[in-house]
Amino acid sequence: MINGERTTSRPLRWGMVGGGRTGQVGYKHRTGALRDGTYQLVAGAFDLDADRGRDFGVNLGVAEDRCYTTYQDLIAGETGREDGVDVVSVATPNFTHFEITKALLNAGIHVICEKPLFFTVAECEEVAALAAEKGLIVGVTYGFTGHPLVHQMAAMVAKGMLGDIRIVDMQYTHGFNAGDDDSADAVKWRTNPATAGATFVLGDIGTHLYYLSEVVLPHMQIEKLLCDRKAFIPSRAPLEDHATVLMHYDNGARGRLWVSSVNAGNMGSQRYRFVGSKASIEWSDSHPDQLIYQVQGEPERIMHHGMPYLEAESLAVDRMGALHTEGLGDSWSNIYLWIAQAIDAKTRGDEDFLKTHHYPGIKAGTEGVRWLENCVRSADAGAAWVAYE
Repeated sequence: MINGERTTSRPLRWGMVGGGRTGQVGYKHRTGALRDGTYQLVAGAFDLDADRGRDFGVNLGVAEDRCYTTYQDLIAGETGREDGVDVVSVATPNFTHFEITKALLNAGIHVICEKPLFFTVAECEEVAALAAEKGLIVGVTYGFTGHPLVHQMAAMVAKGMLGDIRIVDMQYTHGFNAGDDDSADAVKWRTNPATAGATFVLGDIGTHLYYLSEVVLPHMQIEKLLCDRKAFIPSRAPLEDHATVLMHYDNGARGRLWVSSVNAGNMGSQRYRFVGSKASIEWSDSHPDQLIYQVQGEPERIMHHGMPYLEAESLAVDRMGALHTEGLGDSWSNIYLWIAQAIDAKTRGDEDFLKTHHYPGIKAGTEGVRWLENCVRSADAGAAWVAYE
């Protein structure tokens, strides 16, 4: 169980690019990073509006002279300091990720970046090579996979409790873009190929589904897929606000993934169902403390987080205990903690630790982009089956 004791040699000096007062995700990053004493927020370029960003940073407790106008200013100001930042989180629109991440790595600074990581696999591979050359960590904020019951599912699959996996069924939908609301800045950049990349909901929320399935099913690889996508709000075309992806896996399993931001009336939920030859498990982030376990021929069981009957892999990442609910903030805290432990190990040269340590890193980010590239290739071919590349 995680209880706040220090698990790294010292707190990391942390900065942010983006994540300011008007952003949607900045507080999630700070909730995750500042929970366990593994990070100290010391610098930031929080906003395109320099005055607003400076005012915001000071209100967060950052010294005024370390509230920078641009990420270039942040790099220039911090690399010359003995107490300069160790790591910077990039919480900016998709099209800026590659440029900012490269600049930070070249300055010798570890990076934690929003997803989808970059636009292409080639960009991911370039950054992976640069990070390896510099001896630095790139973490990716797949913030939902810190939930303890996600790791319960992974442990149950690994230990054969479901038998051979046959069916993978996943969805992440909401209705907040069901209307023609493109006047909102957060929607505008997400539906513009120049700033969002080649996808909208596939990249924005679909990559969460895909990465979580990788955590639970690391032994399974996609052989081919079919992606059907549509923009129900015409102004969003050629990007999609709704998509369905069918997947064939190398063990013969079949998968279905549905993402949509036009599921009118839906408040936003993820659902995962993994069906094996012996049993099935189902989990939803709307009820993150419960895991449905169904063994063929036996009564349905509802498993609760923090209970001693769970696997050690789940109990190890539990924070609140069985009597209390765990939420998205707890999940983000786990993600940030795991990345901090990876940075600490890399700094100490502990490569043995890194070989077995779980955290969403550059490989996870790359595979998410690879999945998106294959989805786009299929959709652009008229929802055709394509070999997974």
